[in-house]
Amino acid sequence: MTDTTHTPMQIARQRFKLRVWVTSRLWAQVIAGMILGFGLGLVLSERTGLVPPDIAEAIGVWLALPGQIFLALIAMVLTPLIFSSIVGGLAGAGSAGELRTVGLRLAAFILTTTTVAAAIGVAFALWLQPGAGLAGFSTAPAPPATPEALPEMPAAAAGTSLPDLIVNILPSNPTASIVQGDMLAVVVLALLVGISVTQVQGSRAAPFLALMDALLSISMNIVKWAMFLAPLAVFGLMAQLVMRLGFETMVGISGYVGTVLAGLAVLLALYLLIALVFARVTPRRFLEAAGSNLLLAFSTSSSSAVMPVTIQSARQLGVPDSIANLVVPLGATMNMAGTALYQAVAILFLAQLAGVELTATQTAVVVGTLVASSIGAPGTPGVSIAILVNVAASMQIPVEGMVIILGVDRLLDMCRTVVNVSGDLVAAVLFSDVRQPEGGGSA
Repeated sequence: MTDTTHTPMQIARQRFKLRVWVTSRLWAQVIAGMILGFGLGLVLSERTGLVPPDIAEAIGVWLALPGQIFLALIAMVLTPLIFSSIVGGLAGAGSAGELRTVGLRLAAFILTTTTVAAAIGVAFALWLQPGAGLAGFSTAPAPPATPEALPEMPAAAAGTSLPDLIVNILPSNPTASIVQGDMLAVVVLALLVGISVTQVQGSRAAPFLALMDALLSISMNIVKWAMFLAPLAVFGLMAQLVMRLGFETMVGISGYVGTVLAGLAVLLALYLLIALVFARVTPRRFLEAAGSNLLLAFSTSSSSAVMPVTIQSARQLGVPDSIANLVVPLGATMNMAGTALYQAVAILFLAQLAGVELTATQTAVVVGTLVASSIGAPGTPGVSIAILVNVAASMQIPVEGMVIILGVDRLLDMCRTVVNVSGDLVAAVLFSDVRQPEGGGSA
């Protein structure tokens, strides 16, 4: 194992600048952007009639431009950032035994919390029956639910057999995976390379690790530039969302929305309880460190887009660099408990809407399928819809009601992303064995 410093002075300076920016007044700017964007969206909505729909749509596109640029900047460096973070995190994580322990604990955490989340979703959907009273609410088929209109899913998520799932996880063509934006393949490649580096003689691995350090430093610098657009991005994206949704859509399916939000609230409370019991991190301290991060996650609907900020939040909670750089990128790609909960509610909502009765065995199959499909799905907006359609089709559940789900998917995507990012942070804190004082300051 080489003694090459994994975090040189250049990376430390870049991260310090990013942390200062995030922990200064960014949270206030983001909240202001959300409030102003919400108000402007209402003004531009079709219900007010103040602006013709075609003009409002054009205005919405321009308002969302800073948000699109923000997401594009993050997406541009996402692959090198994830790759260098995981490789560096593995190289600096310690012995092979420690790596094995962290890996096993992370896998157990993801499987357990995702399964529990899907079960919570099923329980709330069966209890509240959000689709039972909406039969006939919308009988028109949902054109966006066709395969051509849905986001592309990674092969691992769409496989029909366990051998296919295992084989498709391995990146047979890493270059193609990078070009196609298959983050799961990039993560697997980074894991293999990072583990291999720990087995190579230190002097031979040192140049490669130095390259990873430089790549991480450059990526973090671009992230710092992107952060200056965050308040404008939140403002524009929120305005466009509210303008397109309007209040009527929300009122019409408030039962479905409320069921998902109630389940997500329970899951978030469970995460905070885990952090409190096992890591002695109080909810107040957790939210103080992660507040800006969660607001950005809400506005961008992408756990991958806010991954650099999630790493900074983990460091504020006292998580070592090696653990934060390893756990957070893996979590942003594989830890999708909030998504599994949302999909469980949505599947049963569609079944109730169509009058389809699922047996206990079929419900258990739904939970298992959603857990397998959620793990490894890209942390980007809209992908959960593709998974949802595939799972519904496999259970012979009509998807005509998908038009209702699509109407508020963006809003619920924002909410479940907050829970997913919270889960990534809890995992990082949990595995670093942080012991924080009650209500302490930033680490």
